[in-house]
Amino acid sequence: MATEVKLPELGDGIDSGDILSVYVSEGDVVTKNQNILELETDKATVEIPTNVAGKVTKVHVKTGDAVPIGGALISVEASEGAAKEESKPAPAPKKEAEAPKAEAKKAEPAPKAEAPKAEPPKPAPAAAKPAPTPEPAVTYAAPVARAATSSADLIYQEEDDVPAGPAIRRFAREVGVDLRRVRGTGNNGRVTRDDVLATVRELSQGGAPTLTAVAPAKADKPTTTPAVTPPGEQGEDAYGPVRIEKMAKIRKTIANQMVMSWTTAPRVTNFDDADVTALEALRQQSKDDYASAGVKLTSMSFLVKAVALALRNNPAINALIDMENNQVVYKEYVNVGIAVDSERGLVVPNIRNADRLAIPEIARDVQKLAADVRGGTFSMDQIRGGTFTISNLGAIGGTYSTPIINVPEVAILLVGRSRKLPVVVNDQIVPRMMMPLSLSYDHRLVDGATAARFLNEIKSYLEAPSRLLLAP
Repeated sequence: MATEVKLPELGDGIDSGDILSVYVSEGDVVTKNQNILELETDKATVEIPTNVAGKVTKVHVKTGDAVPIGGALISVEASEGAAKEESKPAPAPKKEAEAPKAEAKKAEPAPKAEAPKAEPPKPAPAAAKPAPTPEPAVTYAAPVARAATSSADLIYQEEDDVPAGPAIRRFAREVGVDLRRVRGTGNNGRVTRDDVLATVRELSQGGAPTLTAVAPAKADKPTTTPAVTPPGEQGEDAYGPVRIEKMAKIRKTIANQMVMSWTTAPRVTNFDDADVTALEALRQQSKDDYASAGVKLTSMSFLVKAVALALRNNPAINALIDMENNQVVYKEYVNVGIAVDSERGLVVPNIRNADRLAIPEIARDVQKLAADVRGGTFSMDQIRGGTFTISNLGAIGGTYSTPIINVPEVAILLVGRSRKLPVVVNDQIVPRMMMPLSLSYDHRLVDGATAARFLNEIKSYLEAPSRLLLAP
């Protein structure tokens, strides 16, 4: 008798999820706790395991489906013999997937009666013309590990067919590997980070990298940069070609949250600069010691500590407004959220009790949170319970902005890229390292004077880093 594997509870407030990838097919044999699909919820991407072992008799979902909590995912025939059967390999690659099989057959001993007939070579595509001989002055930019895309090298015809998660897809793009060429070694042929790295090593050792030709610039032939191809399916509107992508669940959640913030919280933004010359000198002196312990010491670690200490002394900013019950809720704990830019959108995990942590502890937490979010391994618990948010625009580039409050919080701090500016100190113009700060706050609760005092306190900690190191 077949047993239905259903979508389990994923946390408070989550009532459904969108299917990103299905790892199994009908006829596969699965083991207990084996991941069977990848699911996107409002804030996280998670893999769902099966709670029974046996043969898959039916797959009830496909990529792109929205499944409610308790919805059927697959049906499994749990039999004694099923656990002993070999599980099916990864989904069979299309068309060119037969090429490896043909090679395998050639390696087998030939029958005595007659040798296997070699398949006649396929005619080369008309477009595959010999490349023109490069000019002698052409050089090649390295290391570009972009794989060749000839059909003979492909394992999968479409990138959507590759069993790989969003973090692996992003990593492959960053290192220039065509995922269609990568053979996965994970469960059911799933592509792992090591598989991508192995392909990079193969290409760098003479596999078949497509090197990027860099010809000398010519006045009459200006160089151009290829445009980035947007995601989505090819389409067309009244004016030309377009690409259409279904809005991800996390992007819809972000959109709704932004509309709520914009329409409910009257926002004001204060701008200022903190002199972080001494802090930067201290960080540079200490970063190698921290690096030897596996900790990346960034200015964000000091900023989180400064904000956390300032929040303790400014309760109106570490609070929320409960309009339904006509009350203000002041938080006696300090959980500082860090806005992290991920492949699927902005995610804000938080550092619990940041005011009680030392700088090295905060540095480790910041590093781990960013890795968890970008790797898609963070939990729903990590993004709940924040009392204040920091957004780091400086990591990308930029100085000031007007960040939108992460309601129901009442304030958010955006930090820009620190840069040297001429500053008057003791009637002398000297170069100082200045950190741009933009504080947006909900004017229903936070007055301008309160916001100014809070921002000044943050600045005082950043400009005297010894206070941060000695703070209880």
